[in-house]
Amino acid sequence: MRDLAEKWPIAPDWPAAMITTPGLAVRTVTGLDQMLVSGDLDAWARLSGVKAEGVGAFGAAQGERYAARLARDRLLVVSNAPLAIAAGWHKEGFAVTEISTGLQLFEIEGVGLDAFIARGTTIDPRQSSASATLSFAGVSAIVYRHGSKLRIHVDRGLAAYLWTWMEQAAGHVAAGS
Repeated sequence: MRDLAEKWPIAPDWPAAMITTPGLAVRTVTGLDQMLVSGDLDAWARLSGVKAEGVGAFGAAQGERYAARLARDRLLVVSNAPLAIAAGWHKEGFAVTEISTGLQLFEIEGVGLDAFIARGTTIDPRQSSASATLSFAGVSAIVYRHGSKLRIHVDRGLAAYLWTWMEQAAGHVAAGS
């Protein structure tokens, strides 16, 4: 029987993976707690202490615990440490889903960041939007800024594809093309 796995690229060693070119650095971020919160986001905010607004695409998230807005009633909450709110349905009107192992997080920085973004999406990075979900490099991603860095969350199954795309894009950015 034919081995269909031979046509797929081998996934990088994510904790050690890094792309470095003149003007651009891309790395993976591991060890963060990621949760989807759906439903009454004001109730979530009261119980968790995490703001219900969340940042939109290219918005600026800050701190060790923050949220990215995905839809009117959905957030991706990112934290350096697990929150004290259990996964599942809460009687206050919201649900929490642990998704840390389902999303791969990439962080990009450098003077070539604007050119890198222009290769990935047609959305103007100077204009923040209500939702952080957008099409980046042809895949659905959650995109925002954290400090001076761009953060991109993608489904883990798409991470190897996006990594390959980022290697090529970083090369073009470094070459100025």
